[in-house]
Amino acid sequence: MSVLPNVAEIKKTMSLTDSSPAQIAKAASVASRNLATLPSADRNNALTAIHQSLLQAKESILEANARDLNLASKAAEDGQLSQSVLKRLDLGRPGKWDDMLQGILDVRDLEDSREHLLRMVHPSYEGSDQTYSGLTESTEPQQDGLTLKTLLDDGLVLERITCPIGVLLIIFEARPEVIANIAALAIKSGNAAILKGGKESTASFHAISSAISSALTTTAVPNAAIQLVTTRDVIASLLECDNHIDLVIPRGSNELVRYVKASTRIPVLGHADGLCHIYIHPDAEPDSCVRILLDSKLGYPAACNSVETLLIHQDALRSHLPAIVSALLEKGCSIRCDDASKQSLLTSLPTDKSALLQDAAEEDYDTEFLSPILAIKTVIAPANAPEDVAVSLAVAHINAHSSHHTDAILTSSASLAQQFQASVDSACVFWNTSTRMADGMRFGFGTEVGISTNKIHARGPVGLEGLCIYKYAVSGNGQVAADYGGSVGKKWKHERLSMD
Repeated sequence: MSVLPNVAEIKKTMSLTDSSPAQIAKAASVASRNLATLPSADRNNALTAIHQSLLQAKESILEANARDLNLASKAAEDGQLSQSVLKRLDLGRPGKWDDMLQGILDVRDLEDSREHLLRMVHPSYEGSDQTYSGLTESTEPQQDGLTLKTLLDDGLVLERITCPIGVLLIIFEARPEVIANIAALAIKSGNAAILKGGKESTASFHAISSAISSALTTTAVPNAAIQLVTTRDVIASLLECDNHIDLVIPRGSNELVRYVKASTRIPVLGHADGLCHIYIHPDAEPDSCVRILLDSKLGYPAACNSVETLLIHQDALRSHLPAIVSALLEKGCSIRCDDASKQSLLTSLPTDKSALLQDAAEEDYDTEFLSPILAIKTVIAPANAPEDVAVSLAVAHINAHSSHHTDAILTSSASLAQQFQASVDSACVFWNTSTRMADGMRFGFGTEVGISTNKIHARGPVGLEGLCIYKYAVSGNGQVAADYGGSVGKKWKHERLSMD
């Protein structure tokens, strides 16, 4: 019979661990129960400590990241590593380090959706002293995590209360900033997290993990609540710990995500591809189209929210496409055209640019390039057809070929935009803005654990709200189910009560 470690043992466990998968999962499970009821101030103090520790360790972390980059660059030159993975590894990329640190503070300052739960555990609890200055993740009113209150009968009240999921397993490749992002979100939301990095980011992982581990020893957060696994070849064993781990979040290649989904009974949150589209209607503002396409394709081509396919209405081929393609070609982007778009561009672009155009193959419309390559397909509507027909054709292509991540329409028509946003089956549907806007930080979530294309629980950029679930609390006064129903039984009231 296995024995779970007690609270004292959990507190002594370092967050940087080489323990066995079973020990890691058990320790995280116990720690998650303690973290779930830890007051907001204690969790916020832990995030402040992590921020300060990472800030002080900046030089050593970036030196470690440079060593990872050196090895990864050699692997890329030998064809053993893709350029997109190499770009994701670089913590020295302009703004990446600062965004990582700011994300910790942004998460710290978010409202705590679990304060009703904390008041149940700590009757004298007065709530967080943090002032939130950002956007909430939901338009639904939140009363300190109390999302439903119903009078079932006199003296019998039902409440739905926000609570943490429990234990998260995050497996990532070449994304060292993920460690800080997820540690912050996990602590704030009251979840324990087990993180396993890829071999590409080994030195970065150790450096960041050591800073986080050191910070947590000074706080009330159990160190086992954030475990950073250093043991090799443990992923398969961790994926078998479905009795202790509640959710798996893979961050990396399509191969990694598919492997995880096929190898575990634990629910998996994430996406395998980021095959994003932009559709341009003829009434779109031309200059805005150029700006949006440049940002969506070349802002960060290796990102999952980078656009891969441009759908363009046949009537916009001459009015809009030449300026877009010219700007992309000047930035070094490869353009793969269908017959209609290529023939139009051959007559409208100078020879030195039209000579760079390539023919699109059918598989290009099902490819996440993760590099400066854009596939173009023309939307051809029947003559004299209503405008919404072209939008329907674009939507049909997107729903058939996209990965349901992020897709956008560029148009001046609100009704066509609404048709597109209602009909496209994706986690994020945009109007007149870049696909790169699909991001937890940009949504005001502080940061994100990833972007989910799932259709249950959480969808799109997943922040605090996506890391919480709920429980039902019923408070009565001796009532039993046999009292109700039938011709002589008591009748239910089922009255919705104010959550104030």
